[in-house]
Amino acid sequence: MSGPGRHRGSDPSPSVPQSAGTSRRAILRKLLFRKGDPAPGSERPDEPFPGYKLAHAVLSADGTRAAFAGLTLGADQVYGVKADATCVWTPRHMPPRRWCGCGFYCLHELADVRALGCATENRSALLLEVIASGRYIRYERGLRYSQQRVRVIRDAWCVCGRPGNVLADAGTGLVGWRHLAPMCTHCAAGRPSLSLPEFVARLDAPVKIEQPVAGPGLAPLSPLGAVVAPPGMTVASPEAETTPLSPVVPGPLPDPTESPIAILTAEIALLHARLDDLQSRMGK
Repeated sequence: MSGPGRHRGSDPSPSVPQSAGTSRRAILRKLLFRKGDPAPGSERPDEPFPGYKLAHAVLSADGTRAAFAGLTLGADQVYGVKADATCVWTPRHMPPRRWCGCGFYCLHELADVRALGCATENRSALLLEVIASGRYIRYERGLRYSQQRVRVIRDAWCVCGRPGNVLADAGTGLVGWRHLAPMCTHCAAGRPSLSLPEFVARLDAPVKIEQPVAGPGLAPLSPLGAVVAPPGMTVASPEAETTPLSPVVPGPLPDPTESPIAILTAEIALLHARLDDLQSRMGK
């Protein structure tokens, strides 16, 4: 790979299959041992690289600030629109380093990130378009880098299949921050939520919101309240004919005297009666 045009950001970690007993850290080390990269981490781009990634939306405890959080190694770190990477293991070096997994990650291709977003643990994440800069390490499908600017929120999708028009409390979070999950207005009814423009207004710098285009794993966002099916699926019509359910006829109730508990209780009572009879005879 040569030339900055082919190295648009990416998250290399999803491209490596994770077998049983293999830790995320071991996978990252395999990626870092890639041959042919002179002085990894010392390269600097002539111009920033555009890329794509997934991130959780978070809201501060007082509700006045919004930010993003990572999915794996950086899941406990919150960052703003413009951010410098910090190592989660030690502050003694500047990310990224060859022998460490620190730094921001992004993928070159939008389709790869959308495929990653289909994973169950990533369904509540936002798809972001970012600009990567600073020190970086190149991979086949992406970058690990030191500086980042979030440019666009591209995809927000409710787990029910409808467009994620709002961000609602996900029920999880970090110290001082609550995770938000994209939801449709139907699923978010009665729950604390923010619209996407309200969330962007609480970020530390401007970010665009763009309508996503159709791609693997996601369908385009539609007008508020409309339902659009992902590729290969259809939306069931409310007028579709359905087979009426047969009425449930209650059967006869079981005889309580035939239950094991009733039989055991009768045997215990009989035993007590025999003991009483034995005690009365011994008293005579």
